[in-house]
Amino acid sequence: MAIRLLLFTILALASSLAYASDPSPLQDFCVAVNDSNTTVFVNGKICKDPTMVTADDFFFSGLNKAGNTSNPLGSKVTLVNVNLLAGLNTLGISLVRIDYAPYGLIPPHTHPRAAEILVVVQGTLYVGFVTSNPANPNMKNKLFTKTLYPGDVFVFPDGLIHFQFNVGKTKAVAFAGLSSQNPGVITIANSVFGSNPPISSDVLTKAFQVNKNLEELAVRQCLVLSSKLFISSGPWD
Repeated sequence: MAIRLLLFTILALASSLAYASDPSPLQDFCVAVNDSNTTVFVNGKICKDPTMVTADDFFFSGLNKAGNTSNPLGSKVTLVNVNLLAGLNTLGISLVRIDYAPYGLIPPHTHPRAAEILVVVQGTLYVGFVTSNPANPNMKNKLFTKTLYPGDVFVFPDGLIHFQFNVGKTKAVAFAGLSSQNPGVITIANSVFGSNPPISSDVLTKAFQVNKNLEELAVRQCLVLSSKLFISSGPWD
């Protein structure tokens, strides 16, 4: 009986410790400072006085409008996060509309702070995600893909690299929910080959096992693409 009680106590303590971790951050980093005049509020916005809240604080209009897909990738993401819909603060959710030109692409990317659930409302999308590095070094990262049609739903797990490609000859539209009010996005190619300052050529050539000419070509291509999109993150703005 005493042993059972001891085991139960240990289990209870372990369970309580599992819920004692810090909350996940809503930004890339938070550097500690001592000067209060140089600080910013993190993990959410400062709350509005409840007596001053109106229905408009929970309202956004505009997702009925198609995004401009006239860019090299042929896609556009219209993001509704806490910066556009103040009522999302602390709720842990956000929403996007994604427009795709024929053969338009949302390139491989990841949301460092969110999982994503996507529903297709028009067109045909080829979507997929890649798993994290397996524990067995002899195994490769696994790719999961699916071709989606209107009404189909697909989930991209938290933090994993994923993509969407319009395989149809007509435009496509999808909506997606994300499990963060500020999910963030890292476009893989731009982050690796288009960072500022750039990652060392020695690092990239060794990581990708290519010669320096190919590495420089990839960097130039990413810079050209970014300049045409006017942003470094692709269609996500």
